[in-house]
Formats: sequence, structure tokens, C-alpha cells
Amino acid sequence: MIDPIDDIVRQARQGSVSAIIQVLNEKLSSSGIRTRAMFVQGVLQLLCEAAKPEQLEQPIVVPQVQQILQSLQPRNIRRVNVNSRIVREQQLLWLEEISRDPQNQLLWSEEIVLRQPNPFKRFIQDWKDNSPDAMSVDLSKTPSKHVEREQRVFWRGLVGGAGLSVVLLLLGWVFSQWLTPQLAEQKLRAGEANAVSDQPEASLEAIAPSQNRPATAIPSASPVGSPTSSTSSPVPNAVGGSDPFADAVRLAQETVTAGQNAQSSADWLRIAAQWQTASDLMSVTPIEDSRYAVAQDRVVVYRQNSEAALQQAQNQPQ
Repeated sequence: MIDPIDDIVRQARQGSVSAIIQVLNEKLSSSGIRTRAMFVQGVLQLLCEAAKPEQLEQPIVVPQVQQILQSLQPRNIRRVNVNSRIVREQQLLWLEEISRDPQNQLLWSEEIVLRQPNPFKRFIQDWKDNSPDAMSVDLSKTPSKHVEREQRVFWRGLVGGAGLSVVLLLLGWVFSQWLTPQLAEQKLRAGEANAVSDQPEASLEAIAPSQNRPATAIPSASPVGSPTSSTSSPVPNAVGGSDPFADAVRLAQETVTAGQNAQSSADWLRIAAQWQTASDLMSVTPIEDSRYAVAQDRVVVYRQNSEAALQQAQNQPQ
């Protein structure tokens, strides 16, 4: 069975930004440095964060990063802009922040250029990475009882959550169907009372002599939803113009907060669904939008977060 570490390194060589981040975080963890990265306009924008400035000394950090990336030789990545700052709370739009105000956001910034490997060596490495031996997976082993139990718990929780959602939706629909006629009747009565109470005294005196006239029958209100009802008004359409990018960022921030309080498998399932929704929102950002490159990176990151949340749900005890 293929080693997950080797698979991550292979993905990093192919140019996967998320795999490059995992390798860098593993190599720099002893120094207390964590990294983030985005590939924008042919340049790998790399952010190094640490708790103290002395952990981010430029003469030490830059050679370490360059050595790690040079050993990976990621495909199609030649220019790397290394940025550093003191670690802060999660910021999904960190690249926009440091681009707008680099002097106040960063400790330092330096661009490095990676040496391109010999084409023959690149061909040999690609052949090794894509060889059947490297990609083979041992399918003969049956899953353990523990894994099977976790899978059963996961699916039971998934089905139970879906069933509960359907029941709640049904109850909400029944309640709305019962409440709508009641509210319509109360509104009609309130409107009639207001119409009478709003009459000035002079008007009441003016119509006093006409009390002996036969009263005009007031037409009864048609049932709510009846095609002959004259008091019903059309429901206005929803106002469009929402920003999927901003909605996705807002949902991601809410999901980060929810993940800090998640305890059960159901909690993690909801978090996974929210991450997938945020990824879907990011994916509809049009290509002509200036945030398109950021949105494409967030699509991948949010999807990975959703997969990680699903894994957390599977790891929760029954």
C-alpha cells in the first residue's frame, strides 16, 4: 500500500499547492513556523508565520524554504515570493491584506528563483511517480472490525441526521399551513378595526343620520390562496445581486468558529456540509472578477476542509 507521505511528496512535485504547504509545515514545524501559499500569476506566494520575530529571521528562514522547495522541484513553479509576519487569527484573504499594506503587515519579503531540473531527470522522476508500482494500492486486505464499526456509525448518523431534517421540514410546513390562515384572519380584523377607529368625529356625525339606511353587506373574505380573493397580494421576488465570493468568505468564517466547538459526529457532518457549500459558492466567481484566482484556490481549500471534517466525523466515538 502506498505511503501517504510519499503520495504527498509526489503531489508536491506535480505542483499541488496544498501538498507543498503540507511538506513545508512538516519540515518547519521544529522551528515553530507554519506556512500558507497561493499560486497567483505564475508566482508562488508563500506566507511564513511564527509566534516570535526571532523565529522568522530572514537569513535563516529563506535558505531553509529554498532548500525544501529545491528538493521537491515542483512542476511549473519557478518564482517564489517568501513573506513573513507574526502569527494572527485565521485570515482567509491574507494575500489581499499583505498586498494592500505590506509595510504594516509583513516583517520582510524576499523573492527566490528555483533552479529548473534537467529535462532528462524530470522525465525519469515523472516516470517513477506515475509508474504502476508507485500508484498501486493493496486491495486484498479487508477492513478491520474497528473501521467497519466506524463506517456503520458514520452512515447511521448520516441517515439519522437526514431523517431528522426531513421531519423538521415537514413539521415546519404543517405549522406554516396552519398559521397562515390564522394570521390572515387577524390581519383582516385588525384592518377593519383600524379603518373604523381612524374615522374623524366630524365624519361620524355626518354619517349619523344615515343609520336608518339598510346596511351594505360586507363581502366575506375569500380563503387564503383562493383564485377569487381580491385582498391577496403577490409575493415579491427575491432581490438578486448577492456576492457569492463574500457569502463564501462569511460562511467559511462561521464554519471555523463552529469547528472550535464541534464535539459529535453530527456536528462535524454539518461543518463538512458548510465547507462544501462555501466551496460551491467560490466556484461560481466569474473569471473576469479580480478575485477569481483567490476564489479558485479557496475552492480547493474549502473542499479539503470538508473532507477533513468528514474524517473527523468518522473518528468520533459512537
